[in-house]
Amino acid sequence: MINIKSIKNKIPLQVRLFLGKAILLFVIWKLIYSIFLYDSKYLDHILTAHIGDASVFIINNLGDLNGFISKREMTDNDNTGILKDEVSVIYHNNDIVLYIANVCNGLELMVLYIGFIVCMPSKFHRKLLYIILGIIVLDLTNIFRCVGLIYLREYYEIYFDFAHHYLFNTLVYTATFIMWILYSRKIYFKKNELVQVK
Repeated sequence: MINIKSIKNKIPLQVRLFLGKAILLFVIWKLIYSIFLYDSKYLDHILTAHIGDASVFIINNLGDLNGFISKREMTDNDNTGILKDEVSVIYHNNDIVLYIANVCNGLELMVLYIGFIVCMPSKFHRKLLYIILGIIVLDLTNIFRCVGLIYLREYYEIYFDFAHHYLFNTLVYTATFIMWILYSRKIYFKKNELVQVK
């Protein structure tokens, strides 16, 4: 028979504290999002519109590319003919180039990033600094991801699906991981106690 208490005691205290905080924050976020934010899509709409508008601004001001516009439109996401989700649609000369759905706006990744920072031991001002910098970096990374997808859809469509599903997702997750590493590098542990440097 497996002795759960002995297994638990083998896990370092710092790891147990981190996992406990992470699970608690995850449950709290999912409850808040499910109860208050999912139906209204308030945060999603703002962030999705921002990603679309910023992507269009950047691509229209880069080199010779222009004529791109972003519009908020209702879409049928499950092919039932019923319009359900409001998305940002990127047009180029009245042709649809890209849909930016709410699931692509980076909100979940930002919450995951913030949750990691909050769960790690550190001083409040350091956490706040890394949360603000991280959100800016993740937002810019997601905007440039969409700019890259627009460019590929227009000029190298053969690479679009690969870039959309694998390449750009890997870049966004890599940016998140690098921010976590930068934050974690000044935190040191001794046996059963935390020693913070800076």
